[in-house]
Amino acid sequence: MPIEITFTPNTLGVTDPKGFFAKGVSADVRRKGNDRLDTGIVFSKTPCAAAGVFTKNRVKAAPVLQCEGILNSSTAIHGIVANSGNANACTGEQGKVDAAQMADQAASACGVPGNSFLVCSTGRIGELLPMDRISPAIAAAGRAAQAGDTDGESFSNCILTSDTRKKTCTATFSVGGKTVTLAGSAKGAGMIQPDMATMLAFITTDIDAGEVALKPILQEAVKHTFNAITVDGDMSTNDTVLVLANGASGVRLDDSALEAFKEALFLICDNLADKIVADGERITKVVELLITGADTEKGAENIARAIGNSLLVKTSWYGNDPNWGRLMDALGYADSEFDPEKIDISYGDVPALVSGTPIPENKPQWKTVVSERRFTIHINTHAGDASYRLRASDLTEGYVDFNKSE
Repeated sequence: MPIEITFTPNTLGVTDPKGFFAKGVSADVRRKGNDRLDTGIVFSKTPCAAAGVFTKNRVKAAPVLQCEGILNSSTAIHGIVANSGNANACTGEQGKVDAAQMADQAASACGVPGNSFLVCSTGRIGELLPMDRISPAIAAAGRAAQAGDTDGESFSNCILTSDTRKKTCTATFSVGGKTVTLAGSAKGAGMIQPDMATMLAFITTDIDAGEVALKPILQEAVKHTFNAITVDGDMSTNDTVLVLANGASGVRLDDSALEAFKEALFLICDNLADKIVADGERITKVVELLITGADTEKGAENIARAIGNSLLVKTSWYGNDPNWGRLMDALGYADSEFDPEKIDISYGDVPALVSGTPIPENKPQWKTVVSERRFTIHINTHAGDASYRLRASDLTEGYVDFNKSE
């Protein structure tokens, strides 16, 4: 019998599982005198099993390289230190030194061994971190977390950049009378086309991972969630998804809990990914592109991304224009095999094209669908059995205005 999972979409985030503490503080990373929360720590006194999935951008920020090195060393992890406002990317050797120093300072403040903290940064590229301000902030956040002065909301807020709101959620399930909790905190609003995008996501859980490898489980969840969203088609230097498991629930990740854990992790990732798209920079719509009947899964993905990243398509969504001709154009240059005369397209449940033939009498209904804040476009190529889902956004004048200068 499947284990029931309870999901809550807006929570304190990473401090919900047992044994995790967090604190966000201000280090004036952006500029002196700015009191915005921008530096924080997530901490577990009990060592954690950990796994990460990172950007595929060839230009990787120093914190990404630092995290990859620590996770590859099989070191027990006690926490994460993160900052916003500065990506510590394209900063040369000094950037690597600063990333390592952040991790060491966090470990020292929390009274745990060095090299037991993962480090993440997000923000402006190409500037050195103001370590003279970040270092004392890390010390303050670490002391607070170590002392149990925990504030999950402050941590969730300290990682935000162009976001308009924090992104958190929690899932729980029970095994043998004991409750397992997973929770996540994420940021991301622009430069969103994962593999992955300008996004950070931190997931904590009190399950005991034991000898189970968390990375393949996380990779599978990320593949269909964080790696299946797009706002503007750009890929960041800093994208990171981390999961930490401290075992405080007393429930082992064995056969009795594995499927429930996988499902709960997917729910966390899926909800956070959805919130990232919904908070895209100056967007007005979230569009689910459901591609079915494709020749291969990669072919279905290529179609979805061609449509979801088309400027003509995205601007038509913003204008409430159900311009299926632009969808067909994007279909045509996507790397996927199909017969154009077999294509079905529908807006919501309303057919726009059936076997390559338009249904013009449905146009008023298409327009009603496209005028909604959220809607689905379903495309069946009738070329095979593969499918793919991508969440995308529209493109507005506000996005251009927001991003035309820093």
